[in-house]
Amino acid sequence: MSGCVGVLIDSAIYRPLRRRKSPNLVMLLTSFGVFIFLQNVLQLAFGADVRSLRTGPVKEGHPFLGTFITNSQITILLSSLVLAVLLIVFLKITRIGKAMRAVADDPMAAGIVGIHTDKVISIAFFVGSILAGAGAILISLETNIEPTMGMNAILKGIIAAVVGGIGSVPGALVGGLFIGLAENFGIGGIGISAGWKDAIAFSILVAFLLLRPTGIFGRESMTRRV
Repeated sequence: MSGCVGVLIDSAIYRPLRRRKSPNLVMLLTSFGVFIFLQNVLQLAFGADVRSLRTGPVKEGHPFLGTFITNSQITILLSSLVLAVLLIVFLKITRIGKAMRAVADDPMAAGIVGIHTDKVISIAFFVGSILAGAGAILISLETNIEPTMGMNAILKGIIAAVVGGIGSVPGALVGGLFIGLAENFGIGGIGISAGWKDAIAFSILVAFLLLRPTGIFGRESMTRRV
């Protein structure tokens, strides 16, 4: 279902913007507009009540490096690792995965060699939306469900992508793990209040933007002179 929604959004909104050669800022603002629109649609359809997928009593987690980790958190971690490995294998080995990488690197050159860029981008939206849906389900195992629950995940995802290196799938994985460990060790290990959890993530973002804007696995862009 989420994959089909992603393809529909691409066909109805992003593809016309790409054909008009809209700047990246317009695409970014459009993405936030679509996000807010979908939030309101979900709120109208299902209401704004906070819900939960969790059943049964809450159990104490397992001791782990001075803190505790719950069974649902272990499930989230292992499932995320499996999905990340499958995505990397898909992008590295399969023909469509290689085409996605080519389009992401240079859409014009990819079109010249015969790659149908619009089709590849639609497939990328399909795969990305499925992964987003899987991530939402996994997060719902640990937190409550509400129409606005995605905003925090999006912000943390952007921070993880910057920390790991924009455009690098392994970088996004490492960046996400780095942010998660920093937040939780800041709360459990150092004793910082849970209210400062987001501040830790944004402090790390600022530090990377100042000291290493390309991220952990990012590379400096090369400018070619013709």
